[in-house]
Amino acid sequence: MNNTWLSLIPFLIVIGMSIWLKNILPGLVVGILVGSIIVSADLLAGTEQSVAYIVTTLSDETNIKIVGFLYLFGGLVGMMNIAGGIKGFSEWAGRRIRSERGLLLFIWITLPFTFMMPMFRIMMIGPIIKSLIKKMNLSKQKVGMTLDISTESVIVLLPVATAFVGFMVSLVEGGISGLNLDMSAYEIFLLSILFNFYAIIMLLIGIFQTFWPRRKKQGQEQAHTDLEEEEHEFHRMGIKKELSLVKAQPWHLIFPVFLLLAFSLFLLWQDGMAQGANTIFEAFSMADATFVMLLAVFITLVLTFVFYIIRREKMNEILYHFYDGGNQMMEAISLLILIWALTLAAEDLGFSDFIGHSLGSFLPAFLTPAAIFVLGSVVGYFIGSSWGTWGLFMPLGITLAVSTGASIPLTVGAVFASGAFGALTSPLGDTTITTASILDMDLVDYARYKLKVSAIGGVIAAGLFIAGGLFVQ
Repeated sequence: MNNTWLSLIPFLIVIGMSIWLKNILPGLVVGILVGSIIVSADLLAGTEQSVAYIVTTLSDETNIKIVGFLYLFGGLVGMMNIAGGIKGFSEWAGRRIRSERGLLLFIWITLPFTFMMPMFRIMMIGPIIKSLIKKMNLSKQKVGMTLDISTESVIVLLPVATAFVGFMVSLVEGGISGLNLDMSAYEIFLLSILFNFYAIIMLLIGIFQTFWPRRKKQGQEQAHTDLEEEEHEFHRMGIKKELSLVKAQPWHLIFPVFLLLAFSLFLLWQDGMAQGANTIFEAFSMADATFVMLLAVFITLVLTFVFYIIRREKMNEILYHFYDGGNQMMEAISLLILIWALTLAAEDLGFSDFIGHSLGSFLPAFLTPAAIFVLGSVVGYFIGSSWGTWGLFMPLGITLAVSTGASIPLTVGAVFASGAFGALTSPLGDTTITTASILDMDLVDYARYKLKVSAIGGVIAAGLFIAGGLFVQ
């Protein structure tokens, strides 16, 4: 079933039910079921197909690496919690961070150590930020927004040493292959960074929020946060009380974090060199970042466990909180699995073909980048994946740029900007899901909060793409 508007139905169901119920999980389940039933044209066969989509996502090598990384990292956080590492580092940082601005600056300062992969960065510093938010009675949504901006908006603008670079360059290479363009894929990618207007604007907004915070009325936002936290953590009061009695030991966080960063960088270099890289930057770009992060967290877990035993931590407590920490990530893991399954159903309904044929080839050259950005942002919001948005729109964008005479680097920048919008803004995005999960925020409310700020950046970016289409050739 190709080139049909029915491919939009699963995504519309998810967005609509999420807004209505303030919970994304029911909408995902219904969206997958409806999409599968449309694909199969039969109720029973469609139900079977929905399960097949879920099994297929779990059979995908990259997906299972991400699931493994999330669970093991959650387990590592649980171990650091019961060993007093997070409490100790939070107390140490708390004596130095005394304001909202200080906490927001702390988020930016950690960027050079955690820039390789968005989920890695969020999960690395999220638990520390969460404890400081509670201590200083700050807005979770604002701090979470700053964390997400400093993650997604920065990483997509870096030309080397991130999990994105290899994938982004490969998409450009695939888009230009056969078009006889006198440019290399990496050259186009480098130029496109200058035209990723959305990421640049959101980066500036994040910096502005950090240094010129808006004053809020006393108790205006915190009352909602306290109620939300009470509802979310009531069933965890026993564990929360246990952790409050833990002795603060900063080294129980510093040791595993140092190991994780060291192994991540070393294994990225080693894997990239094994792939044929000649320089360290090329190695970081060519490495299988997803597998490297999984391997690094596994090695760190083993060595951290030994370190804690040597430090006379109770083995049973460490193991219990390893599983507890991993299980706390099951909500994020479940959502990601269902989102992947939903994408499979939509593709079988001809989603990408429908989007491509709907645009047509009637666009004037100067509007092509802006049109690609706007449409890509809408689709990116629906699917919540920067990688998925880039994969759908890169071939379309480059082909339209060539056929209309638009600037190729500018159009490629528009594609990457649209994916950044979806990943940063969508309630289906792994960045939004992971941050909301770690900071204990309602997912839909947090996505609404981010949309208000992101929409401003999106409108400005669209205007810049129109202007760029007029002046950039």
